[in-house]
Amino acid sequence: MTVVSENRSVTDTEEEILRLYRAHLSKGRATLAELFGSHMEVESSGAWLTTSDGERFLNAGGYGVFIMGARHPTVVEAVERQLRTHPTATRILLEPTVARAAEALVSVTPPGLDRVHFALSGAEAVETGLKLARAGGRKRTVSMSGGYHGKTLGALSATAKEVYQKPFRPLVPDFTHLPFGDADALRQELAAHPGEVCVIIEPVQGEGGVILPPKGYLRRVEELVREYDGFLILDEVQSGFGRLGEWWGADIDGIVPDVLLAGKALGGGVLPVSAAVATREAFRPFDKDPYVHTATFSGQPLLMAAVQGAIQAMSEGRLVTRALELGGRLLPRITEIARRNIPDLLVEVRGRGLLIGVELIEAGLAGELLIELFNHGVVANHSMNGSAVVRFTPPAILTDRDVDHLLDSFDKATRALISGSATLPGRR
Repeated sequence: MTVVSENRSVTDTEEEILRLYRAHLSKGRATLAELFGSHMEVESSGAWLTTSDGERFLNAGGYGVFIMGARHPTVVEAVERQLRTHPTATRILLEPTVARAAEALVSVTPPGLDRVHFALSGAEAVETGLKLARAGGRKRTVSMSGGYHGKTLGALSATAKEVYQKPFRPLVPDFTHLPFGDADALRQELAAHPGEVCVIIEPVQGEGGVILPPKGYLRRVEELVREYDGFLILDEVQSGFGRLGEWWGADIDGIVPDVLLAGKALGGGVLPVSAAVATREAFRPFDKDPYVHTATFSGQPLLMAAVQGAIQAMSEGRLVTRALELGGRLLPRITEIARRNIPDLLVEVRGRGLLIGVELIEAGLAGELLIELFNHGVVANHSMNGSAVVRFTPPAILTDRDVDHLLDSFDKATRALISGSATLPGRR
């Protein structure tokens, strides 16, 4: 199908774009696109995206970016206003949008977190947190098996996944990976190196396959870190900003880390923004020297306008509460459909708020379910550290009709999955 846009001087076809992917981007990405019919997304609005041939899909994917949907008018208006006046700053003079964005962000984070470093990607926020820990004397880092923190060198050292780490070894030294949920193993590690350990952990392991911690575990982690003079980084790049039905996973357990990491949805689904939000004490090394950790586009005014617009949209639309309510409707219905339609292929359905995972008995089935969902008008995601898990991260602006579409599509997709299972290799 040919697409002609007033913003493009050339005519795009799926075939031409596939050729350009193979020539200049990634052959693997091109192959993946072909599995989904080589559709080309060209427009998005709210909970829906449109392809070049005019098909519409409910976006329950996006890796957690679209908590307020695509092109939320409050965010778009803030960005457009900034674009017309001052999109990029010199970083020498005072600039108001970054100050106001920091003020807005700390107004919705746990008390005591009142210093902010803005970045673009979640991995950059992770690097910021790790550097703060090391500058504060914690030269050892503990992360959790199944955790995902990004793929830059420091973040990758914390991401305990062999397939991602192996090509790039040796990684940053003195990283240890412990079982998620095992407070005793963490106590032993902290006790062996008092005053030296940084712990980085997710409230819910999103890329791990939507793995929820045991009740009371995160609070126990905080207690142990304090007992042994450690440093706690809570990676909320995916779980935060309303995704779990609270502003942050930290709020659910009533904890305050040394550094809280935000990203993905922080830019309102319009621009890429992340942040490390720290206590005054944790941030002290950056307060001493404004050049010890910098980035050219950190706090760029256009991005900061998006942050302010996103926080305003979340607050005015009561989208945090809405995420909790929608999750309360979706999780039991998805569970009921899965248990009815694919009982022999299902391991578990689990989730919190609008972060929901469906674990199947093998990774290949998860891939097939993603394709079947797409065939029935829904975009979802796989989980990079939990390859047998299909993950739903829908926006908190779903209407009743959107919810019905998502559930109906899941029903049809799971029935299609079981009906075709006998003809596929490796099945029982």
